[in-house]
Formats: sequence, structure tokens, C-alpha cells
Amino acid sequence: MQKSLWILNQILSKIWVNVVAYAGLALLAAVLAQLAGPLVPSGWAVRLPNDAVYQVLDILASSMLAVTTFSLSIAVSAFATASSAATPRSAEILQSDKTTQNVLATFLGAFLFSLVGVIGLQANLYDDVGRFVLFLFACFVVLLVVVSLLRWISHLMTFGRMNDTLDRVEAVAFKALCARRQNPFLGGQPLEGAIPPTAMPIHATNVGYVQNIDMAALSACAKELDARLWIEALPGTFVHRNSIFLYVEGSRLTEDQTKKICAAFTCAKTRNFDQDPRFGLIVMSEIASRALSPAVNDPGSAIAVIGRLVRILSEWTTHVPQKVNHPGIYVPGLAAKDLIDDAFRPIARDGAAMVEVQIRLHKALVALTHMCPDTFTKDAYAMSSQAWQRSNQVNMPDVELDQIEPFVLAR
Repeated sequence: MQKSLWILNQILSKIWVNVVAYAGLALLAAVLAQLAGPLVPSGWAVRLPNDAVYQVLDILASSMLAVTTFSLSIAVSAFATASSAATPRSAEILQSDKTTQNVLATFLGAFLFSLVGVIGLQANLYDDVGRFVLFLFACFVVLLVVVSLLRWISHLMTFGRMNDTLDRVEAVAFKALCARRQNPFLGGQPLEGAIPPTAMPIHATNVGYVQNIDMAALSACAKELDARLWIEALPGTFVHRNSIFLYVEGSRLTEDQTKKICAAFTCAKTRNFDQDPRFGLIVMSEIASRALSPAVNDPGSAIAVIGRLVRILSEWTTHVPQKVNHPGIYVPGLAAKDLIDDAFRPIARDGAAMVEVQIRLHKALVALTHMCPDTFTKDAYAMSSQAWQRSNQVNMPDVELDQIEPFVLAR
């Protein structure tokens, strides 16, 4: 995704965007109630007392302020619950929940509409037709609030719970991995072999995690310079001022050209799920690690995470047609070893003394070797061996080791 579109997509996922949009529509509706008066035939308008419309809007304004404040406190509580029960990285996903954003925006929009309407009525800004149109708008807003309340009540039954958080993290990780599966080298060519020694390194300009790479901008730079580029820092890589973004071969770069290339890399303080499928796997394994901690002691959640990780990784395979949109850029692919390590190493470490977790872990690795033998067999055997060694080192009873051993891929 181009950098400008990616930044726009990140902005649109914020809750304040919906709130501002609904607030703007509410203010517009209150103004249009007066401006639309001349367009409404006089015979269609019902003469309404000024107090009747005022009382409806007054009730709506007073109730919506309380409902908005209460709903916001519930949402913040759900974010805190997800952070403490699952992992702090999952709160970011809950904050982008569209149902929560739309409900809060609807409540605030209804409050602003009724407040502006009350002010307009008290200032005698509406004539008879204007009051009628304002009343119709008020009826529509009340209907919208009722529907939003019903959606909100249904949504709160699961919002922020462990299963709901797992579903959301799994969906984000699955989406990112499928996107990389369809575009394993971000539209460039696979980086095979060593980078030419004559290639010049381009160093990072700040400290943080690479969140996005604008491949179209890099391709344009490569064509302009008649050069080839070798990407070194994929999304998710932590970089500093001595790190290398990429290598350039074929042209000497000016300072402006170097800045233009570096601008294609978006860095921030934290990792992002969009172009970083490994981050989704890491967050899933973090949830399992917290569930296996002595303070929580919830192996059932860890077992549920293992099943979800298998479902995510089952979509990863090397047998995918690769479409090259940027032939002048060489990009390293994701290694199966990294995916296996990100997903299962924390669980193998923290659940080494739990027989039920170890059995499920080895079964998961066996399942991956059956579903994707060309991709995961070697690394699944290595992870199974590591987990088996850890179980032997924590003084697990022999009877439990005997229960695990039939599922171990490599002993």
C-alpha cells in the first residue's frame, strides 16, 4: 500500500474520526431544519407548539450526555480488561472495533443535535415549517439511538472477554498472513543469494519499528536512478541509526535521493499488524504465555491459542504464484522457522511442566507437518524437539512424560 493511503487507513481506524463525522452530521441536520423550511410545501407541515419540540430535544440532550459518558467508561473498562487478561497489544485491536466506534459516535451526535436544536428554539431561529422539519429529524435521531442501544447491549455480552479478544487477534493475524501469502515479496522479486558487495547501504534515519514500506515509491526511485534495490528491513524490524533499510546498486545517490528512499519506510514506536504477520503470531503467543503464568494458571486458554495458531499457519504455503510488480526491488521472504518460533516457542517454554499443554503443542506441530509438509516439517521437528527437552528438564513425572512421548516428532 502506498504510504499516503496507508496513513489514511490508519487515521480512519481511529475512534475520533467516527465521532467527528457523526457530530458534523448532527450539526448539519440542526442547521438544515431551518434551511429546508422553504422547500417543504406549507400543506405538508403540521403546526407544532414550540414547547413540544423543545421537550423532546431537552430529554434527548440530557439522556444522551449520561449515556455517552457511561458507554465510554464501559469501553475503557473493556480495553483495560483485555490488556490485563490477554495482552496490552490486544487493546489496540479492540479500540478499532467499528461497533463501539459507531455507537459512541451516534450517542454523541444525538447529544449535539439536540443541544443545537434547543439553542435554536430558545433563540427563535425556527419558524413553523422549520420546527416541523426539526421534529422529523428528532424522530429519526431517536430511532437511530434506540437501534444503537440494542446493538450496544448485544455487543457488550462478549466485548472484551477472552474469547472475543482471541477471535479479534486471530482475525487480524490471519488477515495479515493471508495478505503476505498472496504477496510474499511485497510485489518485488525474491531475494536469493548474497547481496552484491558493490551495493551501497542506506541507513535508517530514526529509531523504531518499520510499520510500512511504500513499494511503489521505491520502484519509482529505482526506475529514476536506473538502480536495483535490496530490502533489508521488512515491516516489524526494529531499526536504529546504524541499521540498514536497504542496499542500492547501480547509481550514486545524492542527499535528496537518499531522503526520498528513506521516506518510503514508515517507522513508529510500536509494531503494526497490517504488513507484519509475525506480530499477530507474537500477540497470540503472548496471550498463551500470560495464561500459563502462575498468577493466572489457565492452561485451557493456552490450549485454545494453540488451536488458533494452527488454523492461522495452515494458510501459509510456499506454493503460491508470485506476481512481480516491482522487478527492480529484491525482498526477503518470511522464513517458516520464524513463524514457528514466534507462535510456539513461548508456549513450549512456559508450558513445559503442563502435560495437557505439551500434548496439545506436539499435536499441533504434527498437524502442521501433515497440512504443509514442504513448508513446516523441518522446523516443526526442531520445535517439537525443543519442547520435549524442556519437559525433561523441569522434572516432570515419568508417567506424564510417557503420555507426551508418542506425540513427539523428534526425540
